[in-house]
Amino acid sequence: MRKQNIIKGSLLIVTMLLVQSCFVAKNYETPKVTTDNLYRTEQTIDSTSLAMISWNQLFTDALLQGYINEGLQNNLDMQIALQSMAAAEATMKQGKAGYFPTLNGNATWTHQEISKNSQFGSLFSSIDQYEMSAKLSWEADIWGKIRSNKRASVAQYLQTQAAKQAIQTELVANIASLYYQLLAIDAQIEVVTKTMDNRDKSVEVITALKESGSVNEVAVQQTEAQKYATEIILKDLEYNRKVLENSFNQLLGKAPNTVTRSIFENQKIDANVKVGLPAYLLSKRPDVVAAELNFRNTFELTNVARSSFYPSLTVNATGGLQALELKDWFNTKSIFANIITGLTQPIFNQRQNKTRLEVAKANQKKAYLQFEKALLVAGKEVSDALASYENETDKLSIRKKQLEALTKAADYSDELLQYGLVNYLEVLTAKDNALNTEINYIDNKFNQLNAVINLYKALGGGN
Repeated sequence: MRKQNIIKGSLLIVTMLLVQSCFVAKNYETPKVTTDNLYRTEQTIDSTSLAMISWNQLFTDALLQGYINEGLQNNLDMQIALQSMAAAEATMKQGKAGYFPTLNGNATWTHQEISKNSQFGSLFSSIDQYEMSAKLSWEADIWGKIRSNKRASVAQYLQTQAAKQAIQTELVANIASLYYQLLAIDAQIEVVTKTMDNRDKSVEVITALKESGSVNEVAVQQTEAQKYATEIILKDLEYNRKVLENSFNQLLGKAPNTVTRSIFENQKIDANVKVGLPAYLLSKRPDVVAAELNFRNTFELTNVARSSFYPSLTVNATGGLQALELKDWFNTKSIFANIITGLTQPIFNQRQNKTRLEVAKANQKKAYLQFEKALLVAGKEVSDALASYENETDKLSIRKKQLEALTKAADYSDELLQYGLVNYLEVLTAKDNALNTEINYIDNKFNQLNAVINLYKALGGGN
């Protein structure tokens, strides 16, 4: 009898495995998207991409490299992302364990007082029962539900990895951008401070000219007003520097403080500004990768929802020791066991399965659209950053010529004023133009550096 049960059980398991191999969920395929003409550029597109360079090769300033390393270690957004990865990893491990049976142990003592007016009341006044057992449950993955759940959890975990990489890309770019912006403000403060010295001398000169009768009091007041205007520019720059230092320290996970840094005029990014093949974004840019993984996750969850329409095959086995007397608990005669196998087919459950499938399909479609959108956004950001770099590079050469011309004009106007060949308004205008152009020149140089950073980020660099 026992042999027959073993044979029956073995045949049942073999049958389940054969059935399982015949019915599987749909296999995932990476969505086919068109990346042709994703970038708007006049460059010759090749396989070389700026994103292939590691951030410590792109940013060669030793202090900046140290700050980026510090930010990657201490930034709170990075720490939060790591915890999200840990949670997703735990879910993934649970998904992988779906193929294994569940096993629960149980130890009970049951005491029952029997009514004397009941059927057995005249025979027993009370019953004690001692039981120690284990229950095993297992579901055959006939329709691929467990496999799909496992794959969905893996995709979700990989999505958190991509999200962490996206945060790292953003963090590296933000630290570099703020660092260069601080250096640019330092350079602008230096320019304005030197201009303040010149403004003081201008007030002395215009006062002397007034005393000699060459100009009137209006010229003196206008020159002093120009000096005060320059002081206001200096105050605004110093305020902006403090705010940027506070933001910079926040990225590093530190309280507001001063930031040690280099000199702006020594900064340059020696990199071949190439965008590479648009298809490269599919594997390199973290948000595009995350969007594709989200689509994969919803695809597998649709498989899970679809499998709910089909019967599930389960095996439940219970065995252990059971006795009415404690002294007989561990007797061989107290051993009991039972096995229950069965198919459960949903027939009517208030439309829950159909609703679950419709929602899963809608989420899958939405995830695909989000993937397409992420790719379009990536293409736009690459195109914008490249256009910005080209524009700022062209403007920088023009601005340099403009600055040279206005600096000479300001120097000449001082000399001409002393000989009465120009009026004081022309002098003031020439000096204001020279100062503003020099500040704008520094802005242009920063914008050029920042455009390279934005392009590097848009292409998925920084990891």
